[in-house]
Amino acid sequence: MNRLYQWLPASTADRRVRVLAWASLVSQTLIVGTGGAVRLTGSGLGCPTWPRCTEDSFVATPEMGIHGIVEFGNRLLTFVLVIIAILAFLSVLRMRRERPELLRLTVALGLGIPLQAVIGGITVLTQLNPWIVGLHFVVSAVLVALAVVFVHRVYRGRTTGELLVQRPVRALALATAAGAWITVLVGIVVTGSGPHAGDGGAARNGLDSELLQHVHSWPAYITFGLSVLLLVVALRLGLAPLRRAVIALIAVEVVQIAVGLAQARLGLPELLVGIHMVLACVLIAVVTLVLLTLRGSERAAVEAVPEPELATTSG
Repeated sequence: MNRLYQWLPASTADRRVRVLAWASLVSQTLIVGTGGAVRLTGSGLGCPTWPRCTEDSFVATPEMGIHGIVEFGNRLLTFVLVIIAILAFLSVLRMRRERPELLRLTVALGLGIPLQAVIGGITVLTQLNPWIVGLHFVVSAVLVALAVVFVHRVYRGRTTGELLVQRPVRALALATAAGAWITVLVGIVVTGSGPHAGDGGAARNGLDSELLQHVHSWPAYITFGLSVLLLVVALRLGLAPLRRAVIALIAVEVVQIAVGLAQARLGLPELLVGIHMVLACVLIAVVTLVLLTLRGSERAAVEAVPEPELATTSG
């Protein structure tokens, strides 16, 4: 056991930590896609109880058909997330004094998994209550954001706390992020009023779906406008990291808007709705990256030191 502990990274986030950080982000996004598949295939009650799949079995039975397989498959992916979370925690354990923020992030991501499992169980036990289903998605979006912070900290080091942009630019970036989150939250409410309940007998939230679709578009377009304005500011001020992050944000927004318009006009086809759900998490991921570029980091501070100064210091 001691040999294994000594094998773990001691002070530097090496390739093992980087791989696990990306695995955390990818898996947290992937489970949103599989959760969407559960709802869009009407498999929300494929396993009608929790934590067992049936009263007598933890796994899906042949009698449950495809819906049982889909729902059980989504539950099974939770164990993959658990394995990744444990490995990520172990990978930074020896760095807990030098990099305590990495340990805190892995703990937060790890605790989010049982929280999601409990919410998922409540979802089943309440017969797919749309508000509980919506909460399930909100927690997923938060975990995706945390995973982005984890990846960023692994690559860029701890934040120095130094604000790299003027306060008006920071305010604009925060407004853009707030717009993105509001868009996603309103979208969750829209989904709770629409036809894809996860099961034919599941309740809806009773709100006007057609009206909510229009309401959902308002913060989306406002966020897009703020993103374009933020890009103009980043270009004028020569803020390369912010510029790259905002370009990625605008690209995601353009695709998301196109998918949203297409699904509204085509009667909410399942595939487009699923893509829209996954892109919502990608949107949260990228807007989180935008905010992370506003403050300095240890790696950026080292890179900013001129080479002659580095040479003099080392001498």
